[in-house]
Amino acid sequence: MKIVVRFLTKEFTSGSGNVRALGGVDFEVRDREFFGIIGPTGCGKTTLLHIIAGLEQPTTGSVEFIGEKRTKSMVSMVFQESALMPWRSVEENVPLGAEFRNEHPSILKRVSQFFLEVVRLLDFGKARPYELSGGMKQKVAIARALANDPEVILMDEPFASLDAQTRLLMREELLRIWERDKKTVILVTHNLDEAVMLCDRIAVMSSAPGLIKSIITVDVPRPRNFRSMKDPDFARCTEKIWDLLRYDVDQAMRQNSV
Repeated sequence: MKIVVRFLTKEFTSGSGNVRALGGVDFEVRDREFFGIIGPTGCGKTTLLHIIAGLEQPTTGSVEFIGEKRTKSMVSMVFQESALMPWRSVEENVPLGAEFRNEHPSILKRVSQFFLEVVRLLDFGKARPYELSGGMKQKVAIARALANDPEVILMDEPFASLDAQTRLLMREELLRIWERDKKTVILVTHNLDEAVMLCDRIAVMSSAPGLIKSIITVDVPRPRNFRSMKDPDFARCTEKIWDLLRYDVDQAMRQNSV
């Protein structure tokens, strides 16, 4: 399922007038690609992801999903926070998509067990979210997204709230899971190393109103892990992205300090 984004703009109305978040975004995501979006704070990355998810409408432009629909759902989303239902156990949080489709309870149980095993949390099925670490909660959120059987998984800085060491582990865990099914993934992140570690290509955005400055192909061989960061191609790729970002990050900082 290919995603085609054409000339997206988004304006918000505030007390001080209209604010343009996206200035005409245009790109394509290939089938089964791990695609990254990176840019300075306030450039419209999350707004763009919400439009692709159908949670917001663009002011102008379009998002098309092209190709044969192979799965039960078009998109699933993983947010910065796990957004688990605290009154439910882990195994009850996972099969929400199937539950909304009124699947039989026996199917919900099988779906939950299968995807908890995928993320290596089967032994924690009876636990409540408050009993889990931050990384474990995000693994449950990823399991829930996979269990919905989507064409596309959208991830909005899913590891931003984790400590540095857990974040490294979660990147490798996500790569392991992605290699298994090769779902199409769009990842929004501020972290250059994270983008290069995970993605096939990375769209670099300008400061607001957000535009795509360039799309960088990541030439670091797969499979990737922590040691991949020592590859000279890894360093060259992060440097290329930072060269594109630096001016806009500086501009965004100046605007936010005014």
